[in-house]
Amino acid sequence: MITTVKGRISDVTGTIYTDEKDPRKSSVEATLLAASLDTRTDQRDQHLRSADFLNAEVYPEIKFRSTRIEGEKENFKLTGELTIRDVTKPITLDVTFEGKTKDPWGGERVGFSGTGKIDRRDFGLTWNQALETGGVVVGFEIKICLEVEAVKVA
Repeated sequence: MITTVKGRISDVTGTIYTDEKDPRKSSVEATLLAASLDTRTDQRDQHLRSADFLNAEVYPEIKFRSTRIEGEKENFKLTGELTIRDVTKPITLDVTFEGKTKDPWGGERVGFSGTGKIDRRDFGLTWNQALETGGVVVGFEIKICLEVEAVKVA
């Protein structure tokens, strides 16, 4: 609880449906493989993937499905349902549209960044250990930072 541990989930697939005329009609679905969580410390990663936390063997996927988009094209709130360990809770992300471009192979790409937070206890991630000096080993808030690049499919 005295330092921030940063991790990355590297195995992510998803679909972004966009409606340029009315961005509120756009939607997002994503699946993240829990076993791909990497904090650059093997022992910690194994613990986070274990039954104490993500239980990646039993619940291999973390899923997100949008339910609402509010705001302008450049900056908006993306609300959806996040599922971790078969527990689904609402989450709202603050999202920034980073731009659109053609790549060297003729594909069209878009970029987004987003932030949000959850309380891990809401998803049944309750393991902790009391510290001798007071407090606990693991905080309850998880900050979510997204950097997304998507390629348009014909």
